[in-house]
Amino acid sequence: MPDFSGKTIVITGGGSGLGRAMAEHLASLGGSVVVTGRRPEPLAQTVEAISNAGGEAEATPADVRAPDQVETLIAGVVERHGGVDCLINNAAGNFIVRAEELSPNGWNAVINIVLNGTFYCSRAAGRAMIARARGGSILNMVASYAWTGGPGTIHSAAAKAGVIAMTQTLAVEWGRYGIRTNALCPGVVNTPGAAEKLFPTEAIRERIARRVPLGRLESEGEVARAAAFLLSDEASYVNGAVFVADGGMWLEPGLLATVGKVER
Repeated sequence: MPDFSGKTIVITGGGSGLGRAMAEHLASLGGSVVVTGRRPEPLAQTVEAISNAGGEAEATPADVRAPDQVETLIAGVVERHGGVDCLINNAAGNFIVRAEELSPNGWNAVINIVLNGTFYCSRAAGRAMIARARGGSILNMVASYAWTGGPGTIHSAAAKAGVIAMTQTLAVEWGRYGIRTNALCPGVVNTPGAAEKLFPTEAIRERIARRVPLGRLESEGEVARAAAFLLSDEASYVNGAVFVADGGMWLEPGLLATVGKVER
């Protein structure tokens, strides 16, 4: 099992959903977790849950779209903890809309959180890691529609594709500093925020589950365990990878599924 004792982990979007699940799991493995997001109340709930379980966590509100707030966030973590060991770029925004109906404001809202926010946080944390000269690990959350296409999510698909390119570029540039940069692509996880916007009914969830070769949606714990592996020393030679943990959903079902020989 990975051991994060003595390591400081910054998680954006850490107030709910996958961010909270990853924070709780990494804290249970000994990590000192710093969760950030725009709203203080959900962050406080994450910290309370971790503290009640005997873990170590703190909350620092920040908007990943604002470079100055990101710099202040990382500077504070360095001052209080001596440095940043791991960063999870989990903050995201998404909603279903046809491309022809997407406004420039809607486009920019998602791009600013997902693509720009990931860069601002990676740049600030990466610079702190380079200055400390002890390496580090960065994990970016992506989605398979970044390479398969995602009708109804052109803004998020384009942003996530940019994050994959950023991940691979940083892996090459920062590998010499001992900084590993990877991406994690989870499947469909029935978290409250995602469910409300993307698959709000049980019928839709069941239809999605039928498309997954494993026949079910993914749990938050499964995503958290995959994230822990990629951040940990157990993945010490994994750099620039896009780790897909979606139950095989992104794979083409093939002709047999089309003609009804294989149920999906």
